[in-house]
Amino acid sequence: MKPISYASLGETVYCETLPNGLEIRVVPKPEHAKKYAFFATRYGGMDTRFQWNGKWLDTPAGIAHYLEHKMFDTKEGNALQRLAKNGAEPNAFTSNAMTGYYFDSTDHFEENLEILLSFVSVPYFTEESVAKEQGIIGQEIRMIEDNPDWQIYVRMVRALYSVAAARTSIAGTVESISHITAETLYDCHKAFYTPSNMILTVVGGVDPARVADLARRILPKEGGPVIPRDYGQEPEAVPERETRLAMEVSSPQFLTGFKCRPVPQGEEQLRAMVLGDLACDLLFGESSPLYQRLYSQGLINSSFGGDFELLPGAAYLYAGGESKEPRTVAAEIQKEADRLVREGVDADFFQRTLRANFGSNLRGLNSFENIAVSLTEGYFGGFDPFRFPQVFDSITQEDVQCFLRDNVTEERSVLSEIVPKEV
Repeated sequence: MKPISYASLGETVYCETLPNGLEIRVVPKPEHAKKYAFFATRYGGMDTRFQWNGKWLDTPAGIAHYLEHKMFDTKEGNALQRLAKNGAEPNAFTSNAMTGYYFDSTDHFEENLEILLSFVSVPYFTEESVAKEQGIIGQEIRMIEDNPDWQIYVRMVRALYSVAAARTSIAGTVESISHITAETLYDCHKAFYTPSNMILTVVGGVDPARVADLARRILPKEGGPVIPRDYGQEPEAVPERETRLAMEVSSPQFLTGFKCRPVPQGEEQLRAMVLGDLACDLLFGESSPLYQRLYSQGLINSSFGGDFELLPGAAYLYAGGESKEPRTVAAEIQKEADRLVREGVDADFFQRTLRANFGSNLRGLNSFENIAVSLTEGYFGGFDPFRFPQVFDSITQEDVQCFLRDNVTEERSVLSEIVPKEV
């Protein structure tokens, strides 16, 4: 395996691409007994439309999440139980752009890794088990739909996007998952759960060569074709400026979102992620002048916060929380963005925020899970996440001004509100 050293971070990543196309990343931590393995496919909630055998297929919303649930079924029983019985702590998740299966353990690591690679690469479904799962996932969906936090977020995204796959719920709907069959799951597994569409990342007290040897022995020899995906051709304009829903809440909640310009694959994605997070903190972070002013005026409370999201073909920045005057807060966020574009960011505040964000990224290297997920996201996005020190060194106050000028504008904004039901 090829070692890549990052002297400024004190980290070394061992890399290898197997003949079947599987990418492997191993970060040895010989001083630790703990080992963490993360096996992921570039297939998530947004991947509902793709090309297979020369034809474009449309699959039900929620199918990637549904497949994740069913992958733990094996002929030998439930893989989760096998791993837990073997001293591991396993789990899985589906995001917009990936599905990941993972475990951490101190003992029996290679045996656990063999179980992980085996059950993820060899599906086992029956029509009966798929039908039973519909009831379980359907119940989850109904619970999510009753959650104000989920409603306000998903309604914001659907106000921002008219056709982009970003507006697709990862879990799908009760109606959409009713169309999922065992045959559909097998087809999607065959398309996306191929070694050339996946990456194995291991962090901890392991021998990189033994990890690669085990993967070489367990996984299929063929990698599979590249699967073109269609995430939708989204216009720049937002389709809906405002959305409001009455629910059983004690006080009004809101999110104001801004439809940012999408970023192509490559290192520019890493730069966009760093710049987007930095812009959030400078604009409305807890140390920002805007946050302090709104908090002192009682317009926001400790629930207020925001983030920047970067997805395939989409990106958006948002902020919100509880407020009796959501429109006033949303207007103040826009005014502050306009002011920063016009006058610039205070130099001292910029440097403090830049150092704080860099420190947060640095502290992330203390988490095995964060390292593994970051390396996976970087591989799928075409960038090296461990190059963040160079990116931080290159960002200027003018870059932040340009980001705000291009993305945080009134024409690109939406307001999503949840208000108490009238008695």
